[in-house]
Amino acid sequence: MLTQTTTRVLEPSDLDAALAVLGREPVANAFVTSRVQIAGLDPWRLGGEMWGWYEDGMLQSLCYAGANLVPICATPRAVRGFADRARRGGRRCSSIVGPAEPTAQLWRLLEPSWGPAREIRAHQPLMVTDRLPADVTPDPYVRRIRKDEMETIMPACVAMFTEEVGVSPLAGDGGLLYQARVAELVGSGRSFARLDQDGNVVFKAEIGAATAEACQIQGVWVAPEHRGRGLAAPGMAAVLRYALADVAPVVSLYVNDFNTAARATYRRVGFQEAGAFMSVLF
Repeated sequence: MLTQTTTRVLEPSDLDAALAVLGREPVANAFVTSRVQIAGLDPWRLGGEMWGWYEDGMLQSLCYAGANLVPICATPRAVRGFADRARRGGRRCSSIVGPAEPTAQLWRLLEPSWGPAREIRAHQPLMVTDRLPADVTPDPYVRRIRKDEMETIMPACVAMFTEEVGVSPLAGDGGLLYQARVAELVGSGRSFARLDQDGNVVFKAEIGAATAEACQIQGVWVAPEHRGRGLAAPGMAAVLRYALADVAPVVSLYVNDFNTAARATYRRVGFQEAGAFMSVLF
């Protein structure tokens, strides 16, 4: 039996169908779901297009095409459809990121025309927890960053991003978009840090993507001069406490597989591996 398939850019009227697809995997899809719940499917508000893959008239898979290219609940046939559309339009994103298997397939199809990548992180464990650790006391000095502390937190955010991604977020537009994103997290009460007596950031992390079902911790960073002092686990426990109490019943993060110290810290505060992401950086 032949199956009729097609891809198209979704419109605001497709919102309910798109949310139904996103809801199949609420933890893995939290990043895109949070954006769609706030902005809808209007490309200008969403910051990119949402592509839909249809089989026999039913929406089966999605792909967010903005600053990142993100396959969502994407079957192998859907990935091929998304790759064809992406190839025709040319590369406009700074990364491809998503669940490891469809992201790897998407990159195999796009690499001949989009490659080479600056870096490929083929296995980034997705870690999840729904409870506080029994044997790690949350750091009482980790607190929400106030709106008047942007100048305090911003250098730490830039240092974390540069160390993690390999390029400065201040490149290109001078950091306007990145600063706006940091300000958004601070303003929404999802930026956390421990400051020393001189007001310098010792530990920081944010709750980035957030939905009613799941949220994602990101930007975890300890100042280099304070590393190895056992600050990360209590700091993470403190942020986790805020996340579970105020944001969502399930908390996730993803981490590079080669970052053994971070993975050990996350396991210590109760995170368990529940899948894997992949990132292709340009």
